[in-house]
Amino acid sequence: MEIAAIQNKVYEIRGRKVMLDFDLAQMYRVETKRLKEQVRRKIERFPDDFMFELTKKEFDELVAICDHNLKYSYIAPLAFTQEGAAMLSGVLRSPIAIQVNIIIMRAFVAVRDFLLASVSESNDYEQLRGRVLKLEQGLENNLEAVNDLSEDLQKELDNIYNAIGALSLRLPQLNKPRPHIGFKQGYQ
Repeated sequence: MEIAAIQNKVYEIRGRKVMLDFDLAQMYRVETKRLKEQVRRKIERFPDDFMFELTKKEFDELVAICDHNLKYSYIAPLAFTQEGAAMLSGVLRSPIAIQVNIIIMRAFVAVRDFLLASVSESNDYEQLRGRVLKLEQGLENNLEAVNDLSEDLQKELDNIYNAIGALSLRLPQLNKPRPHIGFKQGYQ
C-alpha cells in the first residue's frame, strides 16, 4: 500500500488529522464491524484524543465531500487520530496490522511534514501574520462603518414610516365623493 493512497484517506475533522474506521478496516483487511467490536472491547485504550465518533452534522458533511458509499450507512463512523491508528495495531494484533500501522504512521508524518514545509516555505510568517492583523483591523473598521450606516438608515426608515403614517391620516379627506364626469340624462 502506498503512502500517497493513505494520505488521501486522512481528513481534517474538529481541527485534527484523522482516518475513518471504514478506511482503516479496509487497510487492515478486516470488516468495519469487527474493527469497531475490537475497539469497543478495548475502549479504555482509545481516549477522546485518540478516537471520537462523528456527529450527525460531521457525518453529513463527510458524505457530501466523500466518494464512499456512506449515505447507505446509518451508523456514524469513528475517527482515529494518529495515536488512535497506532493503538489499533495493538488491538488487532496481526502481522498485517503491524505493517499497515507502519505505513499509516509514515503517511501521518508525511502530511505533517507537508504542512510544516508549506508554512516554512513562506518564510514570511510574520509578514503573513501582519497582513492578517491588518485585514482584521480593516474588517473591524468596516463593521463600525456598517453600524454607523445602519443607524443612519434606521433614522431614514423611521422618517419614511412617519411620512407614510401622516399620509394615511390624510387619505380619508382625499377620498370624499367626486362629481361624476360625463353626460347626465334628464337635463334639457
